[in-house]
Amino acid sequence: MTNVHTGEKPGKGEYSCTKCGFDVTLGERDKMPPCPNCTNTSFTKVK
Repeated sequence: MTNVHTGEKPGKGEYSCTKCGFDVTLGERDKMPPCPNCTNTSFTKVK
């Protein structure tokens, strides 16, 4: 599975932090933020 990093625009979907598992939901044009829970910058797509 490809990781998504802070600042990228991966598209609409739900992404999970690779460090703490916190889920972030993005819209079509949203940029990936740092994890709001642990400030990690790497995520994997969940849905």
